Amino acid sequence: MHVPDGFINAPVSVAAGAVAAAAVAVSLRGARRELDERTAPLAGLVAAFIFAVQMLNFPVAAGTSGHLLGGALAAILVGPFTGVLCVSVVLLMQGILFADGGLTALGVNITVMAVVTTVVAYAVFRGLVKLLPRKRRSITVSAFVAAVISVPAAAVAFTLIYAIGGTTDVPIGQVFTAMVGVHVLIGIGEAAITALTVGAVIAVRPDLVYGARGLTAPLKLRVNGELVDTPAAEPAPVAVAARSHRKVWLAGLATSLVLAGFVSFYASANPDGLEKVASDKGIDAKVEDHAAADSPLADYGVEGLTDSRISGGLAGVIGVGVTIVAGTGVFWAVRRRRTPETSPSETSSARLGKSV
Repeated sequence: MHVPDGFINAPVSVAAGAVAAAAVAVSLRGARRELDERTAPLAGLVAAFIFAVQMLNFPVAAGTSGHLLGGALAAILVGPFTGVLCVSVVLLMQGILFADGGLTALGVNITVMAVVTTVVAYAVFRGLVKLLPRKRRSITVSAFVAAVISVPAAAVAFTLIYAIGGTTDVPIGQVFTAMVGVHVLIGIGEAAITALTVGAVIAVRPDLVYGARGLTAPLKLRVNGELVDTPAAEPAPVAVAARSHRKVWLAGLATSLVLAGFVSFYASANPDGLEKVASDKGIDAKVEDHAAADSPLADYGVEGLTDSRISGGLAGVIGVGVTIVAGTGVFWAVRRRRTPETSPSETSSARLGKSV
């Protein structure tokens, strides 16, 4: 759903840029409360993983494909504020290096793909978690539903922006029906990827999933015929925690590199939902050439390499590397600025234990 230059007029693009900038500023402040010794090392990895999976377009209908947006996944794994930053970093890298998503439309893309998806998904997720039993399965079910809803919500947001500042005269009802219809299907794919990823992390390290914190009641012990709470576990030493996180980090990095460097070659070549709707309805009549069209990595290929498999795979690997470096740098800088007042509360350290 990367909006190119020329779909939205200049005044609305500027307004969307202001909204995106404000959202990023709020997220930078909010992320200070979310980024701790567990989430900070993983936030950059989440951004890189989203970049990699976005290269894997999957077919959803005749002649149409979809790809992960990532807002729901990022919000549940590392928190909603950090999630907005994760997707924003991905969009920035894609726009500058790979000519994917217009530079003048960067504000539109961040608003639609980062802000709307993350906010909607996390609101739905938290609401479901409060209603469902406190079990690991409830987390994955909530993640699935939240992801499904977040994608058509993004399609609605784009449609509203197009209604205000679209550069072509296409009936808004047609745009709305086409966008929401195809993105409901894409949302199912997004939900499957999100639920599988969240479920995989919960299976090995539930304490690393931000959205799963504080969901378990303390274990009970029977003492003299009465049930009492077990004492809280002492936090692991920093060195031990770092080693534990490193295994998850390395596994996630290896997965991202394989997906971007190898599996992406087998992705669907069909246009994604927005491209298909734009072509069918004429939204793309005034599309403009990308300012970074001459980038050596434009269109996810390395300039000068004639083998498409090697070119695309190497571009994907470079993208994962650049994204994880940029993301990690941003998140560690935010983490270092955290003050005692913005530290996570004691209750946020609760983990999913045997009781779930």
